[in-house]
Amino acid sequence: MASSFDKFQKRRLLSSYFSVVLSIFLVLFLLGILGFFIINSKKLADDFKEEIAMTVFFKNEANDSILKAFDQELKTARFAKSFIYVTKEAAAKQHSDIIGEDFVTFLGENPLQNSFDIHLKANFVERDSIAKIESRLRKNTMISDIVYDKQLVNLVNDNIKKVSMWILIASGLLTIIAVLLINSSLRLSIYSNRFIIKTMQMVGATKSFIRKPFVMRSIKLGMIGAGLAIIALLILLIYLNNMYPGLGILDDKLVVAIVLIAIFGIGVLITWLSTYFATQRFLNLRTDDLY
Repeated sequence: MASSFDKFQKRRLLSSYFSVVLSIFLVLFLLGILGFFIINSKKLADDFKEEIAMTVFFKNEANDSILKAFDQELKTARFAKSFIYVTKEAAAKQHSDIIGEDFVTFLGENPLQNSFDIHLKANFVERDSIAKIESRLRKNTMISDIVYDKQLVNLVNDNIKKVSMWILIASGLLTIIAVLLINSSLRLSIYSNRFIIKTMQMVGATKSFIRKPFVMRSIKLGMIGAGLAIIALLILLIYLNNMYPGLGILDDKLVVAIVLIAIFGIGVLITWLSTYFATQRFLNLRTDDLY
């Protein structure tokens, strides 16, 4: 009879441990996904910004030395991520390929101009920053015009700000939910041992002595749950990196390591705090209040 009861208690204890580990694993796994999404969403936004080109057209009077000097200026410019020089002959061929007709032969001359297509660094793709860059470049008297999609720049920046705000709000809510879920699982685990806690207290054990084994056990469960979450995240990241290599999810090893270490730290911290306050609550209760 006693053997059956002991087996039942062990099964219930293992079930309790499993539910705590599962809760910690799922919550930390979701938090990890959110963390990597936030990091890579900025990277995606930056990549999109850097695809917006600023085209600088030069007057026909601009000779090779002027064009080479401008090329050297762009190589040392902080705002330029990349650029390409497009001759008016190459531009004419591109236009002819697009419209399917040789307009140069039809017009008798090439009306296009030599130009530079400049892709700015993401942090310079802002309304004020681009205006300053445009003003600086226009000081060159050989530049006839500077063209870029102002409406697209404004639209991208406004939408990125809105999306970033909602991502931060969602992150905050998910973090709170994560803490509450883990806390609830651990409180239920401690609740099943409330009589043991009170019995130990009644025979003279100090609060720190009573609390220590529960805290250590919860930290171990937190480490197991966090470890499983890290393994699952690594598998997911490797899979996504193989499926979408252009995203470069695993390129920044330091950022990946920081997020994974943070997930492990959060798992340990939340389990420690939740168990500490849960045991403290039962230690402060009167015996009659335990029922």
